[in-house]
Amino acid sequence: MIVLGNTVMQQTPESSDTITLLSTKLGQFVESRPMQNFIIVLIILNAATLGLETDAAIVERFGTELSTFDTIILAVFAFEIISKLIYRRLAFFKNGWNIFDFIIVGIALIPSSGPLSVLRTLRIFRAMRLLSVVPSMRKVTQALFSAIPGILSVGSMILLIFYVSAVLSTNFFGSEFAQWFGTIGRSMFTLFQIMTLESWSMGIVRPVMENFSWAWAFFVPFILVTSFAVLNLFIGIIVDAMQTQNADKKEEAPENADEIKKQDLRGELINLKKEVQELSALIKAEKSRDQ
Repeated sequence: MIVLGNTVMQQTPESSDTITLLSTKLGQFVESRPMQNFIIVLIILNAATLGLETDAAIVERFGTELSTFDTIILAVFAFEIISKLIYRRLAFFKNGWNIFDFIIVGIALIPSSGPLSVLRTLRIFRAMRLLSVVPSMRKVTQALFSAIPGILSVGSMILLIFYVSAVLSTNFFGSEFAQWFGTIGRSMFTLFQIMTLESWSMGIVRPVMENFSWAWAFFVPFILVTSFAVLNLFIGIIVDAMQTQNADKKEEAPENADEIKKQDLRGELINLKKEVQELSALIKAEKSRDQ
């Protein structure tokens, strides 16, 4: 029941069913694969136009057109988010990717004038929506997040190896090569450069070996442990997370299929109820004519 001033409007079941049907149709349209592909194209085009806006000559010549195009794309993104909110309601916020899209689009809707002009730079984060819209990117991102505990464990192990090696290298080589190993901080930075194999031989190790001929016995095992062993654990953890995720999705597939069937059945029931009501109204009209 809706009250407007002194007028009381009764919300009938038919109007409620019509609103539900319209929101369902709208949500299914927005979440359909063709619409999502259209959103992907818009995100890519928007990222390209934001990149073009960094060129002063292009902005001077096509600034108005780029701004108008950016506004249109933002309006489409806002329509998509609002449609999903109407369709999913509070369930919209149960999906982390929906929250991510909501935040990205919400930031873009904040007026970027005056003290908030810095927010114009954040518009490029709209391109990050590809992570949520493109299924393959979403799969990799979810695998990265699920692998965080393992990554933190490997990172802690690398940090421990770095700290021990930094203390040793500072004591061993700090007196002669203070620019590289004078302090623990310098030693850790130098060891990081060695781990990345950036000029590790001619730039650091060979000069050190001129004064300490045995230095190879320290640096070679360090490279083998960090560059070829521990860092590969990161790749192994991420690959394992992706395989686990694929296995979980196969198990969840029947549940998702049942949910989709329930939504389709609900829509069909609403359509059927509407048809029955229309047929009932026709029958009543025929009876009134006969009388």
